[in-house]
Amino acid sequence: MDKDKIKQEIDSLIDKLNYHSEKYYNQDSPEISDYEYDMMMRELIKLEAENPEFKRIDSPSNRVGGTALSSFEQVDHRTPMLSLSNAYSAEELKDFDRRVREMTGEDSEYVVEFKIDGLSVGITYENGEFVRAATRGNGITGEDISKNAMTIKSVPLKINDNREIIVRGEVYISKENFEKINAYQEEHEMQTFANPRNLAAGSLRQLDSKLTAKRPLDIFVFNLENMDELEDMKTHSQSLEYLKSLGFSVSENYKVCKSIDEVIDFIYYWTDNRENLAFDIDGMVVKVNDLEKRKVMGSTAKSPRWAIAYKFPAERKKSKILDIEVEVGRTGTITPTAILEPVRLAGTTVSRATLHNEDFIKEKGIMLHDHVIVQKAGDIIPQIVEVVKEDRNGEEVEFSMPEKCPACGEPTVRLEGEAAVKCINISCPAQIRRGMIHFVSREAMDIDGMGESVITLLLNEGLIKNIADIYYLKKEQIIPLERMGEKSADNLIKAIEKSKENELWRLINGLGIRFVGTKGAKILASAFDSIDEIIKADSEKLQSLEEFGSIMSDSVVRFFREEQNLAVIERLREAGVNMKSEEDKGADIPNIFEKMKIVLTGTLPTMKRNDAKEMIELRGGKATGSVSKSTTFVLAGEEAGSKLTKANDLGIKVIDEDMFMKLIGCNTKEEVEEMLEK
Repeated sequence: MDKDKIKQEIDSLIDKLNYHSEKYYNQDSPEISDYEYDMMMRELIKLEAENPEFKRIDSPSNRVGGTALSSFEQVDHRTPMLSLSNAYSAEELKDFDRRVREMTGEDSEYVVEFKIDGLSVGITYENGEFVRAATRGNGITGEDISKNAMTIKSVPLKINDNREIIVRGEVYISKENFEKINAYQEEHEMQTFANPRNLAAGSLRQLDSKLTAKRPLDIFVFNLENMDELEDMKTHSQSLEYLKSLGFSVSENYKVCKSIDEVIDFIYYWTDNRENLAFDIDGMVVKVNDLEKRKVMGSTAKSPRWAIAYKFPAERKKSKILDIEVEVGRTGTITPTAILEPVRLAGTTVSRATLHNEDFIKEKGIMLHDHVIVQKAGDIIPQIVEVVKEDRNGEEVEFSMPEKCPACGEPTVRLEGEAAVKCINISCPAQIRRGMIHFVSREAMDIDGMGESVITLLLNEGLIKNIADIYYLKKEQIIPLERMGEKSADNLIKAIEKSKENELWRLINGLGIRFVGTKGAKILASAFDSIDEIIKADSEKLQSLEEFGSIMSDSVVRFFREEQNLAVIERLREAGVNMKSEEDKGADIPNIFEKMKIVLTGTLPTMKRNDAKEMIELRGGKATGSVSKSTTFVLAGEEAGSKLTKANDLGIKVIDEDMFMKLIGCNTKEEVEEMLEK
């Protein structure tokens, strides 16, 4: 076949596949079978691979993903992607309307749209073709996620406008698809996702776009970012209709309101009816419709004055307590959990809520079979807010914490001054199991592939009885186990071997010493040369360490006095697990952040927050959890939230990861201070 015919064949296949994609995905009226579609796609991919010069930007093969990246490139937004100020009541919306009237001198029309709970992205088109897509990042600089965005079927790859067009939208996953993915994860004993927003954000930021292509991502475009450069645009509602005509998915339910009272009524309607939508929303966005008025009002450094986001109050639902289960934790604490009639709440189906302890149950007056009001703390953790006492019918039963441990049958105790009921039997199998799960976790020995289900399997098979036994496992013992096999066994043994070289703080944290978490473990590993030195230390010496009081110090001393614990440590040593601090760790690293208080917030582009925190602490800084006037600077990533807002309000310096890495390259504190002043 000559080149002209090849090009014609590729063009024909692209046009046919795009037509059938439109019929299938947007019109729900497919005309051909999936098999026929797949065969055409396979032929197109083959021809494009052999003739890459004929591949078009709108080829549907771009939807299947390409080569995996090592990291995302940084992109500066030509138009800053600002965040919105928030309102939480009708009064605050009326205050917003009053400010608009004061600045424009008259009443205004407003456009009210859904605030989709997803990940904000900007997409650029030139000469009618998709050029680039980037995450919001810090509003000025984002990550280039073009290859991933091209896999989203509702993102047009060609539009009928040759001008530069920059749009902003929210990438999301529907409730139905979210439930399907979580059901698949559960079925295969894989970690489930907290909510659709987390799943959408994680899917869009995959380094391998083929993985992104497998996720059913969608997008609503809600803004034409450079509409002030397009003379034919007079109102926001006009721009939405224009975006729709170009093939973008625009929310069908936006409304042009003549007054703030109409805005409030519309918001109240969707507050009560949002559950009926196919996707999650966490509020409504109110925008001045007239573009000339927007120019008059302008923006602050962080948000436009002509728009505001109304945030829904925490969603609450009524459910019923079907049962109360108790679970023994790794320190022996017995925690009660309410088993609820399943109810959909803030993006997920909730069927369990912690009851914390005996005092919490008494304070709330909770009884078995009670009807209760449930909400999610921070839209993530289910919690019982109150009991619906008027629904009681006599079936309710008082609940008491168990007098015997449900795992080992030994008597439980409630220590003086503590709210928790505990099992103090150190041989309790439930404590051993939870302790082992903690030992292999990411924050401790970080043994890849050895999660909760594998630990449980190994315990049930009698292959391990304590944490030291993990290092004596043989490949031939693992291969016959359910869902393992030779490759999985080989990977697990390699991960166990690798963990022997971990830093000392990971081992200390993994031991599960009461009151000593990750931070305490790092302090101990930094202060002592080896675990043997820690074992020898008395309470007085330990109390001289920063943040070590009498309770933590006494707990460390008690732990290392137990013969059983010392025997386990000795077996770990014999297996080759590192017991020493890295001798020169930090010795050549200058204290460039000495006495600086640094706050981390949001998702960083390429590094984990824990890694950034460790880099700060190694250089003499203190990573703190909240922004205050004493904060030196804030390291902000994507979706930074309230900490970024507070930093801006207080005039605290905010930097991104790129700037942070430049600071890390400094040799003196003075250099850092000089860079921060620029």
